[in-house]
Amino acid sequence: MMKAIFEGLVRDERDHPVAVAYVGETPTYVVEEDGFKFHVDAHKVDQQVLAFLREWASQNEEAIAEVAMRLLGKDDLFTRASILNTVRHFDRQLQLLMEQGLPEAGRQWLGLLGFYVVINRHGEVVRVNLAAAPTPQDEL
Repeated sequence: MMKAIFEGLVRDERDHPVAVAYVGETPTYVVEEDGFKFHVDAHKVDQQVLAFLREWASQNEEAIAEVAMRLLGKDDLFTRASILNTVRHFDRQLQLLMEQGLPEAGRQWLGLLGFYVVINRHGEVVRVNLAAAPTPQDEL
């Protein structure tokens, strides 16, 4: 069964958390508006968010590698190459991510960093908040 990747990290335009419900085996984000519940295909939303993150990561490869190396406590050429390779080949993991979703710990970690997604009742991503995304200049 497919999963909603960003379960617990999606909000509506009024900043209310959006629940996940299954219609058959299809995960949906449930946006409540004026007493109505709109079931939005989670994959439609997730793919928009992943496209945004893919673009953001491609524009920030070096910063991501720098922060990841500091988090790992490593500062060598092989670690840097491995991290950059992972960022550049993000698409290879998408099918697995769609099938399994993000682990609960990963979603909690993203939430603690201030990551969330705002959608409207049509399933359009209005905003992706990366407010706490670290930069190489941040102290860890």
